[in-house]
Amino acid sequence: MEKNRSQGLRFHCVGIGASAGGLEAIEEFFSHMPEKSGLAFIVIQHLSPDYKSLMVELLSKKTKIPVHRCTDGMQVAPDNIYMIPPKKNLSIFHGRLVLKEKDTVRGINLPIDIFLKSLAEDQADRAIAVILSGTGSDGTRGVRAIKEQGGMVMVQDETTAKFDGMPRAAISTGVADFILPPKKMPTQLLAYIDHPYVAKKENARTLVSDQKGLTRIFSELRERTKVDFTYYKPSTISRRIERRMTVNQINDLDEYVQYIQKYPVEIMTLYRELLIGVTSFFRDAGAMNELMENCLPSLISRTKRREIRFWVTACSTGEEAYTIAILAKEVMEKIGANRDIKIFATDLDRDAVMQAGTGVYPESIAADLTPTLLGKYFYRKGDNYQIARNIREMVVFAQHNLVKDPPFTKIDLISCRNLLIYLQPVLQEKAMRMFNFSLNPGGILFLGTSETIGNMTDCFETVHQKYKIYRSRGKLTPNLEISDLKKTKDTKDSQSQPFSFPYRGRRRHQPHPTDATNLMNRFVSTLEDQYLPFSAIVNQQMEVVHIFGETGDYFKIPSGRVVFDITKMVVKELAIPLATGIQKVFRTKEQLLYSNVKLKRDTETRTVRLRIVPLPDQKAMDPLVAVFFEETKILKDTEQDLIEAYDLEADVQQRIADLEQELQFSNENLQATIEELETSNEELQATNEELLASNEELQSTNQELQSTNEELITVNAEYQAKIIELTQMSNDVENLLSTSGIEVLILDENYEIRKYSPGITRIFHILDKDTGRPIHHLSHHLVEFDPLSVIRRVEKNSKGVSLEKQDAQGRTYLVHVLPYHIAPDTYAGFMLTFVDTTDYCRMRSELNEYRRISEQNNARQPGRNHNSGAGNDAVG
Repeated sequence: MEKNRSQGLRFHCVGIGASAGGLEAIEEFFSHMPEKSGLAFIVIQHLSPDYKSLMVELLSKKTKIPVHRCTDGMQVAPDNIYMIPPKKNLSIFHGRLVLKEKDTVRGINLPIDIFLKSLAEDQADRAIAVILSGTGSDGTRGVRAIKEQGGMVMVQDETTAKFDGMPRAAISTGVADFILPPKKMPTQLLAYIDHPYVAKKENARTLVSDQKGLTRIFSELRERTKVDFTYYKPSTISRRIERRMTVNQINDLDEYVQYIQKYPVEIMTLYRELLIGVTSFFRDAGAMNELMENCLPSLISRTKRREIRFWVTACSTGEEAYTIAILAKEVMEKIGANRDIKIFATDLDRDAVMQAGTGVYPESIAADLTPTLLGKYFYRKGDNYQIARNIREMVVFAQHNLVKDPPFTKIDLISCRNLLIYLQPVLQEKAMRMFNFSLNPGGILFLGTSETIGNMTDCFETVHQKYKIYRSRGKLTPNLEISDLKKTKDTKDSQSQPFSFPYRGRRRHQPHPTDATNLMNRFVSTLEDQYLPFSAIVNQQMEVVHIFGETGDYFKIPSGRVVFDITKMVVKELAIPLATGIQKVFRTKEQLLYSNVKLKRDTETRTVRLRIVPLPDQKAMDPLVAVFFEETKILKDTEQDLIEAYDLEADVQQRIADLEQELQFSNENLQATIEELETSNEELQATNEELLASNEELQSTNQELQSTNEELITVNAEYQAKIIELTQMSNDVENLLSTSGIEVLILDENYEIRKYSPGITRIFHILDKDTGRPIHHLSHHLVEFDPLSVIRRVEKNSKGVSLEKQDAQGRTYLVHVLPYHIAPDTYAGFMLTFVDTTDYCRMRSELNEYRRISEQNNARQPGRNHNSGAGNDAVG
């Protein structure tokens, strides 16, 4: 970023994005912008490649600021406007404009995003983005990039936009500093760049040195958000605070502290400002490709567990988490593996996590995805894209503070990209120790391109140096003690930081204390007159609910996950009789007694009698049976009829026969089902491939139509403006023709009538329907005048002719026949003008008559003067 700043311009560059309906907004914006603002404006529009853009001509009439059509390599200068030409994408590099042909291979083209991202990289905090009227979501990624680099974002109020798609999408990112109508934007823009922190004036204080003010702000943030920003990078924190002070037109840090105390909503705005992160699908394509081609296949192949766990930290709005889920799906399809991938995606920003959970993204994501992946893992939802359900179910989102909350355990891959660069070394080291604790041996750590593992080389080995991929060595660091984790959790609890994941397992029913009392009453009422040996109470799911007495040699707890199935808890000799006996008692509701059940223990053989008795039913209680384990003794005569001698061999054989018959039926049904499913699967596969192909074609067609529609709307707006101008000009011409006193007849190159003034009907016999008729078809009142011969003489000599003619009533006209020029030395048609000079001629005749009389009088006057002189002499 510092490199970009050193190469940046000394003035601010304003990137203006507009599409459908943007012409009016652009004109309104610049009509209120002063000629000398010190800003450079680059206007990016969706222009049709099939029509010439008139934007330069139209905008030049609305502003005194010079307007240029961009050329490749043009140097950007302040107090100038630069317009993107058709068929091109525009970017900026070291203050020079770079033109490239549109990429038609990728399908959707987003010129506003392309330029704003390049502007953010080139000008950093001197970049300003303005989003005006338009459809779609172009500009959404660009404004995020501008904001991340410290620039300013201004968006048109969607209620004033002719088309609100682009403004609404930009506002939904949460990075807009100002939301205003176009006419109010220039005033706010000029106030912004004049702020001391933006203008870099000498009297601007350095926030890093004002530790007291920063501490008060950190205290307010921790009180409201439960997050401590003390150990975040000071430069990053200072820039974000300066931005908020600039937006609120506050020059002093102490004044800003008072402002946030007075207006608590500003604290939350600053909190979101500090958490701003730029993310996108398949960001840093090279790193993602390395992950897909090498890291994930080996990780999934060597992991024998059914479930594989990933952790994506600082997930923001979820693009990276879903990207890794898509990569995992693609890898499993490629290598033929089937695993349950569970991705824990966490972030400090609760709003971002909630947005990520919806899985809804603007249509601009199509620029980050191939048509195949877009059609396979997304579907259209209005103007947006929705992530497919099978990908959504792989990811669990939650709010989580990486440096405060306990880490996840038994993780196979951790992605923590572009987070550590914002932390001071003490927090970086703590985070790395957390990651080492969380990862399984051989687990993958995926960092950002500007991040490293620091001094944790003993715990991680490098997999790919360029893309910062590391593998855990399985060594725990001595610095990470259990007390540290407990302290972390205690801190979390004391700060009440919201963090939870839903437990996905089946919860066991915990009986209420009154249920246990009822259970004992039912049991005792049944056996109150009998001796109570070792016994157990079992429900219909074969689960042990209660045990009386010592388990002795009857029960064994198997290794592994704890189960309560009595057939798995008892010794193997008792499993079959208990399974068949309990099921039979539940079915018949009668007690059952098995005798001669033999148990072998080392060299000793014992005989056990199993008594299974149904317990009385009670309302709202599950059916239960009691199982008694008794060693053999002499029975009473009344009990003989109830005894069923247990023959293990016969029972086993009968059980096997029943199971074999059931298995045979199941196999036949399964085989038939498999064949039907295979047939259906083949049909569905073929249909799915056709649908995918059709979907890709439709997506591409839809994007082209959308782009063409926006371009045509822009062209239509330009033509509408041109039509208005032409209408005004036509009205001017009509008024000129009707009020000038000069009658005009305009012919085309074929001598056919094209236009005429209303008074020409006094000379020619012409009607409204005669437009388009040849001139020689019309009669006229002029004497000795052949208009066709005169026109041909003009055509031959390319020079105008002037004649004086009279009509039948004696009125005189001065006739001019001229070529109709459309360019220097080029004409198309002829123009005949008729000036009524009757009065002029009469006055001229009268003047000549007066002159003649005056001359005659003057001729007589000298003699009279001579005689008069002689008389005088005589008198003298």
